[in-house]
Amino acid sequence: MTVLKIDVRRFPTRSELDTALADRLERAIRATATGSGGGPPVIMLSGGHTPLPAYREVARRRPPHGDELTIIFSDDRYVPADADASNYHSTRPLIDALGLPESQVLRVRTELPLEDAARDYESCLRTLLDAGAGIGLALLGIGPDGHTASLFRPEHLQQSRGRLAIAVQRPDGMQGISVTPDFLASAAEPLFVVAGAGKHDAIAAFIRQDPGSIALRAVAGCPRVELWIERDSELAPPAGK
Repeated sequence: MTVLKIDVRRFPTRSELDTALADRLERAIRATATGSGGGPPVIMLSGGHTPLPAYREVARRRPPHGDELTIIFSDDRYVPADADASNYHSTRPLIDALGLPESQVLRVRTELPLEDAARDYESCLRTLLDAGAGIGLALLGIGPDGHTASLFRPEHLQQSRGRLAIAVQRPDGMQGISVTPDFLASAAEPLFVVAGAGKHDAIAAFIRQDPGSIALRAVAGCPRVELWIERDSELAPPAGK
């Protein structure tokens, strides 16, 4: 595996991490107002609890943005779009604050059968890339088991080859749809934001570029990535735990 350039930034407190992420996301949104002359600017949001405070803060700020700004998602659970477990639903305060039309918020259409939903999302992503879209800031997380997006197992990576989005069976018994390494390779600014307990081993494996790290393998096609960490997430669990 090619050595990946990883820029690691550590934050002493969760509050400082949340503020930095809100600032970074706001800058990315504001930057779309200048226009690049190419395809539509795209920002990818991740799910989970970690980015939610930043999403709420940016919604409060209501930054200006370009008319063509498009929001996409790293993944989503196969649940109704208004369910609490839906990543799309959890980001609605931000999306509503930005006032984007539905055509510029590319959610996973979970009202479709699972495989159809994956194919539909893949088609939307491919249309973006074919239009020369600039995939800018792409937010991701890392779970305690080392997964990112809804890529949990080596077989998910194998299933992803040649695809931009796939349907997966999650370890928690749920189903989901995830972007793939092929799609993530098109992102200009992949940013992993990691907070919370129990992630020491997953973070360590990512930083030392352990080939068994699913998160690392998911971005192997990127020239560089950023990793933002709340320091407590790096603390090893007590012995015997």
